[in-house]
Amino acid sequence: SELIRGFLLSGMPCPSSCPPGLLALMAPGLALMATFSLPSQAGDRRALPVEKPPGVKGRTLILLDVNTKSPVRIISENFLSLQLDPSIIHDGWLDFLRSHADLTLAAIAAVRINKARTSLLHHLFDRPGGLAISLFSFPFAVDIVRSDIALDKQKGCKIAQHPDIMLELQREKAAQMHLVLLKEQFSNTYSNLTLTARSLDKLYNFADCSGLHLIFALNALRRNPNNSWNSSNALSLLKYSASKKYNISWELGNEPNNYRTLIGRSVNGSQLGKDYIQLRSLLQLIRTYSRANLYGPNIGRPRKNVIALLEGFMKVAGSTVDAVTWQHYYIDGRVAKVTDFLKTRLLDTLSDQIRKIQKVVNTYTPGKKIWLEGVGATSAGGMNNLSDSYAAGFLWLNTLGLLASQGIDVVVRHSFLDHGHNHLVDQNFNPLPDYWLSLLYKRLIGPKVLAIHVAGLQRKPRPGRVIRDKLRIYAHCTSYHNHNYVRGSITLYIINLHRSRKKIKLAGTLRDKIVHQYLLQPYGKDGLHSKSVQLNGQPLAMVDDGTLPELKPRPLRAGRTLVIPPLTMSFYVVKNVNALACRYR
Repeated sequence: SELIRGFLLSGMPCPSSCPPGLLALMAPGLALMATFSLPSQAGDRRALPVEKPPGVKGRTLILLDVNTKSPVRIISENFLSLQLDPSIIHDGWLDFLRSHADLTLAAIAAVRINKARTSLLHHLFDRPGGLAISLFSFPFAVDIVRSDIALDKQKGCKIAQHPDIMLELQREKAAQMHLVLLKEQFSNTYSNLTLTARSLDKLYNFADCSGLHLIFALNALRRNPNNSWNSSNALSLLKYSASKKYNISWELGNEPNNYRTLIGRSVNGSQLGKDYIQLRSLLQLIRTYSRANLYGPNIGRPRKNVIALLEGFMKVAGSTVDAVTWQHYYIDGRVAKVTDFLKTRLLDTLSDQIRKIQKVVNTYTPGKKIWLEGVGATSAGGMNNLSDSYAAGFLWLNTLGLLASQGIDVVVRHSFLDHGHNHLVDQNFNPLPDYWLSLLYKRLIGPKVLAIHVAGLQRKPRPGRVIRDKLRIYAHCTSYHNHNYVRGSITLYIINLHRSRKKIKLAGTLRDKIVHQYLLQPYGKDGLHSKSVQLNGQPLAMVDDGTLPELKPRPLRAGRTLVIPPLTMSFYVVKNVNALACRYR
């Protein structure tokens, strides 16, 4: 059985044979997720501590400047990536990958069927580079069954037609499967998943037509009596994929620290490293994959036992993988509350984990790239009206900022579509708050991270009390792919977790420049629980099946103080700074 965890990293243009609806989405300037960089602070690993002292009102002025001479980090063009859950095979969504709701939103975002559909994924990634969609969940066992009639070599990117009634039936089927999957999660008992040759063909065809790169995780749960990896089934899949000339990167397993729970026996780091060396040898035997990328070990949260596993792996196979991967979920989705998303202590847990992972990796393979290969606000599938709400955006945007500032090369968001509530679009394919946040990020943020300098009043520390940051500011060169702004412009993004507004005065090289504001706030009566957002006071929603609304900035006159409302997220493009760090790629 083969475990799949497909990553789709956009890295190639949509072929000319793509459906017109998809190509229309690839207009210049629409793609933001394809180019990204992460905001970073003045070299700090944490965001800025800017707190008002007792008795000082929210009108305290904060002075902000950015070092425009050179970047402190340069992040991969594929930084912001996405996952798809393998449950799409279980619950039937895979059959809609090539429908007009086509898994370029594959049942994920295209909105209604049978019209000139669009792909929300293409709006996010309408140019090469910048998307990772991963078919992933828990270590499901997946069989590659060759007896099924495999699709002939895909000819073009024709779209299957599905009437609306089929979509309604599919939603009902998915809802039933959602309950089954939740039961499996809570009981830690998982059913096998069967991946047929036809399913793999559909998956790859979707990736190829969408301009994405597929990363596929083989199942590491098949073990020999001596506890070494049984690669026979994996070899069959590799040969089949090679016979179709599928351009795929590879991985082995998912959260190896949990294997005892799944198969009754654990795999230590040393043995896991040997398994990866074995996989690399298999790849080298197959001409198509002799130079394919290999990623791993995709460990869970770096507690003491997990760090020991990673150390054992790095000793044996650190040089074998092209990037070291791990996962992070902030909260147990079964017990989360909206106030949890406002806790700075929670936001900072990721920073501690990054340092732990980097310490091990740099000990054995200095300079090796690190990926956060699975991240979400909550585990256990998330919680309705919480992990899919405006409040969850605080964690998501801060995650992007911390990872960029600390040098993590790629982050893979769980998930674009799954059976829970951590995704970017709902079951009706309507964009959720984190989708709009990601879209703005991709359109405005470039890969070069800049250091910031802040001056302002801070609360004096008390004995035994840790001051954490409720105002978080990150800076990047503005995306080169955004033709609304000339090279040399700078984009700030700011998270205000205070319950009062904050005022920021741009200083130094940013003084007296025209600024474009993109302020995201919850829309409707649900407040932080809202699943809808407004941009500069205008609600965001699809115009029709194939058209996103125009994301209009609010111009601020030169020299105007930035006023950051309480409990909000915002982007500010400082135009025509002519920053030396941002003039060239």
